[in-house]
Amino acid sequence: MIRSILIGLTAGARSMTPLAVVANAARTGTLPPDSGAPRFLAHPLVSLGATALAAYELVGDKQKSAPDRIIPAAVIIRSLNAAFAGVALAPRSQRFPAAALAGATAVLASYLTYAARMRSMRTHSQFAIGLVEDAISVSAALAAAHAPLPDVVKRHDGVPVRVEGE
Repeated sequence: MIRSILIGLTAGARSMTPLAVVANAARTGTLPPDSGAPRFLAHPLVSLGATALAAYELVGDKQKSAPDRIIPAAVIIRSLNAAFAGVALAPRSQRFPAAALAGATAVLASYLTYAARMRSMRTHSQFAIGLVEDAISVSAALAAAHAPLPDVVKRHDGVPVRVEGE
C-alpha cells in the first residue's frame, strides 16, 4: 500500500501528476504486475492528454492567479485522481483499499502542503516554492509507479507464501 500513500501525497500537491504518471506507465507497460489499471490508460492519446494537463498544472501553479488547492472542488478532484491512480497501481485484489487510502491521503496532503506552502511563502517566492513542490511531487509519483518493492512473506492459513512487491 506504499504506492497508494505516495500517489496520494503527490495528488495533495499536484492533482494531475498522479494520472499522468500512471497513464505513462500503462502506455509503456511498466505498471506493477496484476495492477488494477483500466486498459484505456495505455492509449497514447490518454497518456498525452494527462501529461499535457499535468504540465499545464505545473506551470499554472506558479501564477499568482492560481486557486488555492484547498477549495472544496480542488480537494475533491485531488482525492478522486489519487483514488483512480491508487487503483491503477495496486494489485487487483487490493484496489478498493488502495483507492480509499490514496484518496484519503490526498485530502490530508492537500491541507498539509497548503499550510507548508503558506508558511514558506513568508520567506521565499511562490515560484521557488512551486519548483520544490514540483520536484517532490513528480519524484514521489514516479517512485509510486516504478520503484521495485521488496518481496514480503505473508502467512495464509499458516503456510508461508512469497508475494512480489506488495
